[in-house]
Amino acid sequence: MMKHEKAVVVFSGGQDSTTCLFWALQNFKEVEAVTFNYGQRHSKEIEVAKAIAAELGVKHHILDMSLLNQLAPNALTRNDIEIEQKEGELPTTFVDGRNLLFLSFAAILAKQAGGRHIVTGVCETDFSGYPDCRDVFVKSLNVTLNLSMDYEFVIHTPLMWINKAETWELADDLGALDYVRQKTLTCYNGVMADGCGECPACDLRKRGLDEYLTKKNGGNE
Repeated sequence: MMKHEKAVVVFSGGQDSTTCLFWALQNFKEVEAVTFNYGQRHSKEIEVAKAIAAELGVKHHILDMSLLNQLAPNALTRNDIEIEQKEGELPTTFVDGRNLLFLSFAAILAKQAGGRHIVTGVCETDFSGYPDCRDVFVKSLNVTLNLSMDYEFVIHTPLMWINKAETWELADDLGALDYVRQKTLTCYNGVMADGCGECPACDLRKRGLDEYLTKKNGGNE
């Protein structure tokens, strides 16, 4: 398969974005990663992203987005806000405008670096109802970014229509299942690998892994 030009991966060091990073490395000639510091509860997230990028030999950018925390306090940045989801409401982990800003800044970075491809791990299947993870939003923003900079970007969303089990399967297909399982940080409580086992992110990750391993092992897992 012929590889395309340069891609910039929006990268948090979690399961989804690390899977996307491996996907990008397989599909593009040159890959850079960008991580956003928006005052996450766990600075460890940024350290994990740095370590993975270094290990995979990927140029890594860290951008200060602390303004986002000032504008939109949320459970991912504030210890005094509980991680919870009430019926009919968005989870307290939703951050207004996060993907809008992240993808916009990733596009600015990509243009300066001579890249036209942006890769993000957003997904409509396991997305907790986040409006900025929807395909319609990504397609709309793609058009807006192209118009705003008169530049032909393509936003890639390899995980958009697959669930967590299929995301694990994709990681396995990319030869990265063990890497993603052992070296990423998905947990809202800042626990590496399989996580705390109690928060919504860990629950979703574990259920997906169990489902995939059961399927892979013919129902014997």
